[in-house]
Amino acid sequence: MRAAAWAAVAAAALLAGCGGDGGGDSPRLVVSAAASLSDALGSCSRSFGGADVKLSFAGSDELAAQLRRGVKPDVYAAANTELPEELHREGLLGTPRGFATNELVLAVSEHSGVRSVDDLAKPGVRVAIGSSSVPVGSYTREVLGRLPRARTRAILGNVRSNEPDVKGVIGKLSQAAVDAGFVYRSDVTATGGRLRAIHLPRELRPMVVYAAGVVKGAGEGQAAGRYVRGLASGRCAAALRRAGFGPPPG
Repeated sequence: MRAAAWAAVAAAALLAGCGGDGGGDSPRLVVSAAASLSDALGSCSRSFGGADVKLSFAGSDELAAQLRRGVKPDVYAAANTELPEELHREGLLGTPRGFATNELVLAVSEHSGVRSVDDLAKPGVRVAIGSSSVPVGSYTREVLGRLPRARTRAILGNVRSNEPDVKGVIGKLSQAAVDAGFVYRSDVTATGGRLRAIHLPRELRPMVVYAAGVVKGAGEGQAAGRYVRGLASGRCAAALRRAGFGPPPG
């Protein structure tokens, strides 16, 4: 219990310090969001009306764990629907809303010899994936589970890194520590051409849906509700489209 309490204190300190400098008497709206949302939300949140938005980015699973330890942001946005639904059932989050979609792709450098998922099974190919607890890692394992068993084993044997969030996979690719990694299309877009995306065959692609909700007991509940709605239709929705995210499902 003592370790959990200290973790909650540390996370609360992180939330207090994240984001840009606030101004005037505007209330502070704290948004905990999946790492893959950092570029889009960073660009649109500065102009959110009526509140000074503070952003905290990490793996969706780590942010959910913070909520369970007692950390209280105002908004939680995840790279899947499962974690928000779990938090809603636990009474920690209001009704989640799907606000964007994305595409899982294979990211490689410009000069990589990897051309398809099948190449990941070749001897000597170095692969980075997300850890099993984070959405990008879960989606990746969903893809691998649809391949022939022998090919899946060979690819997993070439995995050199299990990262805590998608930005970790991008980091390994940018450092040339691996030859390929599973990330979201929007993450490749954010590299400005330093990486290229190899699209997965349609039969392998998972359905990637992002969902968000207002944290129960949020200090700025009204502003948090407006922020969540704006992710699906508003300034942040437009920023998400520009960053390579798709529209919300349905």
